[in-house]
Amino acid sequence: ILMSENFQVIVIGAGPAGYVAAIRAAQLGLKTACIEKWIDDNGKCKLGGTCLNVGCIPSKALLDSSHKFAEAKHDFSIHGISSNDLSMDISKMLERKNKIVSQLTGGISGLFKANGVHSIFGAAKLLANKIVEVTDPSGKKEQYTADHIIIAAGSVPITIPPAPLVDDIVVDSTGALEFKSVPQKLGVIGAGVIGLELGSVWARLGSQVTVLEALDDFLPAADLTISKETFKTFKKQGLDIKLGTRVTGSEVIGEGDNRQVKVEFTDSNGKTEMLFDRLIVCVGRRPLSENLLSPDSGVNLDERGFIFVNEQCETEVRDIYAVGDIVRGPMLAHKASEEGVMVAERIAGKKPQINYENIPNVIYTHPEIAWVGKTEQELKAAGTDYNVGIFPFSASGRAMAANETTGMVKIIAEAKSDRILGCHIIGPSAADLVQQVVIAIEFGASSEDLALTVFSHPTLSEVVHEAALAVSGHAIHIPNKPKRS
Repeated sequence: ILMSENFQVIVIGAGPAGYVAAIRAAQLGLKTACIEKWIDDNGKCKLGGTCLNVGCIPSKALLDSSHKFAEAKHDFSIHGISSNDLSMDISKMLERKNKIVSQLTGGISGLFKANGVHSIFGAAKLLANKIVEVTDPSGKKEQYTADHIIIAAGSVPITIPPAPLVDDIVVDSTGALEFKSVPQKLGVIGAGVIGLELGSVWARLGSQVTVLEALDDFLPAADLTISKETFKTFKKQGLDIKLGTRVTGSEVIGEGDNRQVKVEFTDSNGKTEMLFDRLIVCVGRRPLSENLLSPDSGVNLDERGFIFVNEQCETEVRDIYAVGDIVRGPMLAHKASEEGVMVAERIAGKKPQINYENIPNVIYTHPEIAWVGKTEQELKAAGTDYNVGIFPFSASGRAMAANETTGMVKIIAEAKSDRILGCHIIGPSAADLVQQVVIAIEFGASSEDLALTVFSHPTLSEVVHEAALAVSGHAIHIPNKPKRS
């Protein structure tokens, strides 16, 4: 085993947490290396992690392509545009997706060079005394030492025994990005963010989609008003979402192009089975912590395989940190990136701290769903007195002009102080609109602060403005409900 050079910072993993941490550390003048083991079909190392390669970015490319197709097919006529004889070239759609991925992952290589980050390719293992052992694709081992180590190894999809993956017919979220044709009948196990996004892609392209969800509640993490509206909207779009459905087994039957998947499940009606042409398993993700830590490294995992860290992402070993999907909290690329920045800056002697209460969540279906802060059910359970303002997109002139009137903005503010506690949106550009309220919450704004702010007209953001006005019963473009006494 070769003992190689010492770095001030070694980052394990080049996903949204790792590559951002490495770039920021290098910007701060620290000698930095970033280790990545992901290899493409040509044997070359790929930077960017799950998000850029098989997650956020490629799924959004397919979501946008499929939305444009569905819009042309169903909604162009309302604008007076004739769009007969439409067809979708799936191979071209996938080619576009792959090109975007290549541009972005290649861009990280350029950023590493520009900032002086040293790339190391191979599988990393943390040993005692802050030694990192790297095994390259040929099996050759090298060891590196560092003053500080940031673990950003990420996560992988969870598989379940009743539905083992089979070739290209029973797939996880990665395989669902590569279907070469539109399945006539598509099954999706899991009605979470990934299941809904991938299910909606193929539904827009013509698949008959059935979503099997074990929980009795739909999107339990979202505000109840929004989850109810979302469920209703997706049903209208043709997604058949079966709640309280526990998958008990699956079997691939037939041969060649005639293969199908028989899925067995139990629900309120007892045992049932359905046949699908393809099945996507989207039941969550787990931290990628196997073979990452030697027993004497001193870094500990919890019972679910997450690395134990404090609010500053410090592990129980001094100068060793962990960030992103491999630690507690939501598995979100933006949360991961900001943790990477926080840790790099703390290593350099700065004192930043992430506000974990103010991290936005987004589901990139159409319409989008986004929220930040507390839900109404959380505030009720905590006994907090609050006021609510709701404004529908159907009352927005800009939404009408765009033929995007589904959904609403809901703002919740503390009754006594009027401080904004949460914002929940289903509707066009929800991901971008919620960010306005994220900024407002970060600055401790009240609903009155938003209500007194001038919003340009006509814009979708006026719906946020009107929801803030509605908190105190002052919405202009809808009748206001009498306030609770």
